[in-house]
Amino acid sequence: MVARARPGRSGEVRDVSIPPRGLAGILHIPEGSRAVVVFAHGSGSSRFSPRNTAVATALNHHALATLLLDLLTFDEEANRANVFNIELLADRLLDAVRWLDHDRTMARFAVGLFGSSTGAAAALMAAARLRSRIGAIVSRGGRPDLAGDAIDQVNAPTLFVIGGNDFGVIELNQDAFARLREPKAIEIVPGASHLFSEPGAIEQVTDHAARWFARYLTPMAPGAGSKAGQRHAVQR
Repeated sequence: MVARARPGRSGEVRDVSIPPRGLAGILHIPEGSRAVVVFAHGSGSSRFSPRNTAVATALNHHALATLLLDLLTFDEEANRANVFNIELLADRLLDAVRWLDHDRTMARFAVGLFGSSTGAAAALMAAARLRSRIGAIVSRGGRPDLAGDAIDQVNAPTLFVIGGNDFGVIELNQDAFARLREPKAIEIVPGASHLFSEPGAIEQVTDHAARWFARYLTPMAPGAGSKAGQRHAVQR
């Protein structure tokens, strides 16, 4: 794994490569942070998603570390079926969390997931497998229906943020929400579409996400990080 550090707005920024497939990522560790949010982008996007980047930047200002990463390699993206292979995308999130658990700095950080569109389904499926390792989840315009039965196994506090004009997706989120365990919440951003491209829409997403992670993404106890990789069993 190759990691290249570079100066950030505050704290440390690393260009990382997640094993075993060398998935490219950008890890930002603000000063004083003790929790990290891993981003799962939607179909047709990447670690450079402008909206996820905007959310990540705002979370950094709340002393949350963020990991923006590509869920597929360049060659894998050429096969359109991979873009909608939720189990494959969830596996990549598992790879990212395992990497964090073996990083000397990040192993003691609490881990949250932020998923967009199909990435939200992957985040839910990954959380179902990782169980207690995931402290909180936020879905932005997600497709939780694509997570299938994994929804029933999610333990982490989960927030669905949906655009008020994202017709069809609202109903899919409401159906999945009914199956989730508490704590859970739905926030609807009035007038927002699926991409939250309207003025002020992504800022509202960020506000909801920041409050949710602040409430539920609590740091791990001292000394627990070295055993993080052993503590959580992957559920299949």
